[in-house]
Amino acid sequence: MAMQWEGKSFMENLPKIYGIYTGGFLAFFAAMAVLERFGVGADTIGILFLMFTLVIYAFIGVLSRTMAVDAYYVAGRSVPPVFNGMATAADWMSGASFVAMAGGIFMSGYPYMAFIVGWTGGYILVATLMAPYLRKFGCYTVPDFIGTRYGGKLTRFCAIVVLVVASFTYVTAQITATGTIAARAFQIPFEAGVWLGLAGILVCSMLGGMRAVTWTQVAQYIVLIVAYLIPIFWMSIVQGFGPLPHLSYGGGVQRIMELEPVIGVGTAAVAPQAGLAVLTKLHATPAEGALAAWQFVTLVACMMIGTASLPHILMRYFTTPSVRDARSSVAWSLFFIFLLYFSAPALATLSKLQMIDPELATSIIGKSIEEVSKLQWIQKWGAIGLLKIVDGNSDGILQINEFFLNADIIVLATPEMAGLPYVISGLVAAGGMAAAMSTADGLLLAMANALSHDLYYKIIDPKAETKKRLMTARVLLLVIGAAGALVASMKLTGILGAVAWAFCFAMSGLFFPLVLGVWWKRANRAGAIAGMVVGLGVGWWYLLAVRNPKEWYGLAQPWLGLDHLRFGIVGIVASLIAMVVVTLLTAAPDEETQRMVDEVRIPRGKTILGTH
Repeated sequence: MAMQWEGKSFMENLPKIYGIYTGGFLAFFAAMAVLERFGVGADTIGILFLMFTLVIYAFIGVLSRTMAVDAYYVAGRSVPPVFNGMATAADWMSGASFVAMAGGIFMSGYPYMAFIVGWTGGYILVATLMAPYLRKFGCYTVPDFIGTRYGGKLTRFCAIVVLVVASFTYVTAQITATGTIAARAFQIPFEAGVWLGLAGILVCSMLGGMRAVTWTQVAQYIVLIVAYLIPIFWMSIVQGFGPLPHLSYGGGVQRIMELEPVIGVGTAAVAPQAGLAVLTKLHATPAEGALAAWQFVTLVACMMIGTASLPHILMRYFTTPSVRDARSSVAWSLFFIFLLYFSAPALATLSKLQMIDPELATSIIGKSIEEVSKLQWIQKWGAIGLLKIVDGNSDGILQINEFFLNADIIVLATPEMAGLPYVISGLVAAGGMAAAMSTADGLLLAMANALSHDLYYKIIDPKAETKKRLMTARVLLLVIGAAGALVASMKLTGILGAVAWAFCFAMSGLFFPLVLGVWWKRANRAGAIAGMVVGLGVGWWYLLAVRNPKEWYGLAQPWLGLDHLRFGIVGIVASLIAMVVVTLLTAAPDEETQRMVDEVRIPRGKTILGTH
């Protein structure tokens, strides 16, 4: 019989329950370390780590399984703020945050700090403009809010379309991350790894909906933050930066700046494709000047506004007991996210030093290519096509611009680069899988719930029974997940690229219909539809135009340096203009709707609609 995970005693014992869980996970980590000392192979340890964590998540899902609509969609609206903040942080810190972000900083330096600034700053917008008011409104999903606030089935349908486009793009990035981890752990092609990763993702989301995902995400956060921080502290102590590198790694940055111009001289290698969308040189010179500053600011803006528009993040604040708790959850979310984001630049710096500093035993630059090619981690990652060495000047010595790798493997490969015990690599792989799974679960549920609740139940069949609605949601999870794995296997872009696209889609179609739905009571149905359709349409056109200039005539180069990572700026401007103009040219909402909007803006009291 399933445990009743929504009872008062369970809520009171949450700290003890997750304390026991954390202790159990650390005990398993210690057991794996002992096995490694006794000669158990690295591949076996990696597989055991992944299987153990998947079993734990599945167990939590089984205990949390539900056939109640309220619990399936919003976890019963009884999640305490600190745990909702932890679950939101896990939901938020996706494969991009855990797997790819430090890799981007590793490769290109400060320009990729825009992701950290934007993603963190976005929660300020969520806290001030969105979360408390959406919670007070009392809807299940973002399309539910838009459909109820503006009225009409077409309005709800447009919101569903934007949600699915943004969330589907985002989920492909998470499946890419799980595919990368599975490919390394099981030594299988990436194209097969994405399907194995998808199977793990579906375990939790299929079992119990939002309630199961919420409690699983708390457990996943514990795994991912422990896995992310341990290698940083270890490398920092070895390299002489002390046990808290976050405040002392500036010397490491300076050392990298001194080394790169010297060890990169004289190479003329051309980046090989090796069947990948991108293999990147270890050393890339970032752009400077006014254009670079503008691109930094616009990328920050896209990530901030996109954060405040993502349906799967906004859904989390429908799970809190009250409006006040929704605001408190945002604060806790920021704290738990800060722990990882504050650490990412340190990880990138220390990892790069491990590879290029000749004073460290793990350095590979400046050594014989023949010698480096024999290293186990080079062979393992190279075997699945995520790393390659090219002797560009035929001197047999590896220089910095002769080493190519996929930036998405930096965090996963760091323990092996640093010569740490493989048990640390297994831990990091489990953390990366937890990060990608937690976000993918939330995304798949956001899409499946929107399609089953907002499209099927609210538009197609309002008389559908509960069992039929939940079965529809679960079938949709399978269909959407399979489609995401198929697209991920095509390698259209890297993890960070796919995430940036998702944020830009979300902001182009949803930001102003959401914000103006709360803060401008004159905003009406026609204006909201225009904002969503024009914003998403223009943003999508611009993305295609800058990615395929030969096929999409009339755009010889990006406008104002707004490349494919920043197309949301174009989309959101079009959305705002369309929504305001059409709203002012059409009739205002009725007085009852306007009074409801006034009440929503008071961040306290009971919900407007209640559960429904």
